[in-house]
Amino acid sequence: MPLGAVRRGLETAVAKRISDEPAFVLHRYDWSESSLILEVFTRHHGRVALVAKGAKRPSSNFRPVLLPLQPLHVAFGGDTEIRTLKGAEWGGGQVMPTGDALLSGYYLNELLLRLLARDDPHPQLFDTYAAAVSVLASEHGEALEPALRAFELLLLREIGLLPSLDMQTLSLGPLEPDARYSLLPEAGLVASRDEGARTSLSGAQWLALQRALDDSAPFNATLQQAAHTMAELKPQLRTLLHYHCGVSTLRTRQLMIDLQAL
Repeated sequence: MPLGAVRRGLETAVAKRISDEPAFVLHRYDWSESSLILEVFTRHHGRVALVAKGAKRPSSNFRPVLLPLQPLHVAFGGDTEIRTLKGAEWGGGQVMPTGDALLSGYYLNELLLRLLARDDPHPQLFDTYAAAVSVLASEHGEALEPALRAFELLLLREIGLLPSLDMQTLSLGPLEPDARYSLLPEAGLVASRDEGARTSLSGAQWLALQRALDDSAPFNATLQQAAHTMAELKPQLRTLLHYHCGVSTLRTRQLMIDLQAL
């Protein structure tokens, strides 16, 4: 075999094997009596599907590691749609969220599963997700809702579904600081017809959110700004996310409603 062909073959084999990749498990489900299929969010390769062979066996090294909302470093290989998990190590640094924070983490995972295409890298979004999960794992409950709003905004912007928040979307006109504007799925940011509506923000608030999104540390900046606008921002982002997910209610949202009813 020519040397060039051998070299290309080796390069292809190396390319198929990924090692020490930062990752989070988004979802897992049974594949066989002993194995699992994982939906994993990786920093450099986006959302990937992996088969963890033997992961359900009591003796498996994967068993205590492949948990949601925990930072991992994984190794995987293969060139098919579902690749093979070769190794996984806990990244350390945080505990598993509990209670409302755990449900909120599952909500973030559902958004990623619904809105991200496979094998589409989003390293900045990965860092945002890691920061949000770190907040969920902390004991600062007052930061929970702002962290969710910050993640939603940054997710929508990353995948191109958030209009610029410093101008009216259809007219490209400037925002008046004291006027009210609403974020609508098909129209973007538009002047609100009801000045007292809870589903609108002032022009000054939208401008502040845009500055936060453009900050060098966007998650922290947006979290701080969202803390001042949570009540009005939440229903607008929920409507926008449901529209792009193609559902009336997300599964995790319905679970939260059902638990609150109990």
